[in-house]
Amino acid sequence: MRNSSASTEISEPYAEALMSAAQSQNLVEQIGEDANAILGVLAESPELLQVLSSPVVESAKKKAILQQVFHNQIHPYTFNILLLLVDRRRISFITTVFEQYQALLRKLNQTVLAEVISAVALSDEQQQAVREKVKALSGAREVELKVVIDRDLIGGVIIKVGSQTVDASLKGQLRRIGLRLSAS
Repeated sequence: MRNSSASTEISEPYAEALMSAAQSQNLVEQIGEDANAILGVLAESPELLQVLSSPVVESAKKKAILQQVFHNQIHPYTFNILLLLVDRRRISFITTVFEQYQALLRKLNQTVLAEVISAVALSDEQQQAVREKVKALSGAREVELKVVIDRDLIGGVIIKVGSQTVDASLKGQLRRIGLRLSAS
């Protein structure tokens, strides 16, 4: 597994270059959608990432795979950064490049990413309530939610925004009660 700070150090210039090109052509949001699509495909197909990252697979084959999977689905600027990553032997950093782009886009739009861990899927009303709570806590203009289901929580939610964590889960409450009882 790659060192995360080294991965960020390598990925950041590519993400920044893509953002700069996107801003100059008023394509920031469209390329943001491309980033979401690419990350979605890679999350659904870890085998694709494995093949693209393999040093055994030739660059031409990797480009052909990218052409087949993404060419008519994403903007040419986004596609060109994929080809550049192959040429520079940095395609194994594809995930962190587009995650970095998303982080730059959130910063540009004054949006925070909130990870919400819950025992069950949240309704639209519950998601909106979480967004409003996070807006109040962070002062952000917009909130992007990443919802994760964890059946071990029993009930409630855990909300993570940056380095802040709000644990309103039943599992967390039971743990805190247990700690108080054992300290007595």
